[in-house]
Amino acid sequence: MLSEKVRNSLKSSSWIRAMFEEGEKLRRIYGPDKVFDFSLGNPDPEPPRCVKEALKKYALSDMPKLHAYMPNAGYPEVRERVAAHLSRETGVRLSQNHIIMTCGAGGALNVVLKAILNPGDEVIVFAPYFVEYLSYIDNHLGKPVVVSTHRETFEPNIAALEESITPRTKAVIINTPNNPTGVVYGRKTLEDMARAIESKEKEYGTRILLISDEPYRKLVYDNIDVPSVLSIFKNSVLVDSFSKSLSLPGERIGYIAASPAIEDVDTLMAGMITCNRILGFVNAPSLFQRIVAENLDATVDIEIYRERRDLLYNNLIKMGYSCVKPQGAFYLFPKCFIEDDIEFKNRALKYNLLIVPGSGFGMPGYFRLSYCVSLETIENSLPAFEALAKEFLF
Repeated sequence: MLSEKVRNSLKSSSWIRAMFEEGEKLRRIYGPDKVFDFSLGNPDPEPPRCVKEALKKYALSDMPKLHAYMPNAGYPEVRERVAAHLSRETGVRLSQNHIIMTCGAGGALNVVLKAILNPGDEVIVFAPYFVEYLSYIDNHLGKPVVVSTHRETFEPNIAALEESITPRTKAVIINTPNNPTGVVYGRKTLEDMARAIESKEKEYGTRILLISDEPYRKLVYDNIDVPSVLSIFKNSVLVDSFSKSLSLPGERIGYIAASPAIEDVDTLMAGMITCNRILGFVNAPSLFQRIVAENLDATVDIEIYRERRDLLYNNLIKMGYSCVKPQGAFYLFPKCFIEDDIEFKNRALKYNLLIVPGSGFGMPGYFRLSYCVSLETIENSLPAFEALAKEFLF
């Protein structure tokens, strides 16, 4: 019954999900408090109270057609509020005509790629990358082109980017703050990237869309600035979601914002709105469009994540692990003590540590830790991390 493509996908299923399922087995054997699961980026903090109050208000509301269809792009008044909010944040003047409400960032990325890709068009991603990017590109018959980052910072290698752009390059996807590294791409890096892309556009007579996937944009630490791609790249779209900033991953609510500087931006928007419908999303969830529109300035308590980052990062460094300190998101991406990250993952399982091999993100030799878990879990896991380190260092 299964197609060959899906059958092959099952064979190479996500390491993240595989480790989560391994954790379910270990929890049944040893009990939840004896298993240290850092596999899944599932936010631990509850949504802010203001979000819950808005949910309560609308759930009990008699507002006519609250749960009815609306334009495929979303409620005009919601899109206008998102546009005004982004205009203040980025300094780029947006209107509701530049916004599409979507079923999360994953839905948004599929909408954008469906709208722009012809079969065989190339999409550049930087390793390490969010694992589903390759599947999203393949969904729409594109070809992923993986470009390296600098290992000491995990910021994109601009020279490697320039070498990878061809006449078939249709888009470049960036993710900042980054999953899995927690790195925020600096302004100079983004400006150098913009110049490289513009130079190649002129050389080949093409247009390349910069797609910035930013679900962690509000989860940053130490007063780090997240530069606005809309103010740096002429041909750019921002994809965002409220899954992380408001701890609403299960509600599947996000949006696309397109730069008004894109030539013929209205046609691009019309195409993406059509794709929002024909991909089967139809429209973003009606109730949560209303809720997020009232909470655009809200976010979960960042200090919760900062405390967990510092506890885990500082202790791992003391134990001898090597890791770039995250500036945002809720992930660490340490280097394995051996080159074989799959074997390292297996050795970690002996101590009931659930980690995700870097191979799943296009970066063998590393592993991802998701610290959106309880402080108690992190504290209790430290002896296990120390025992694992001692296998290799002593």
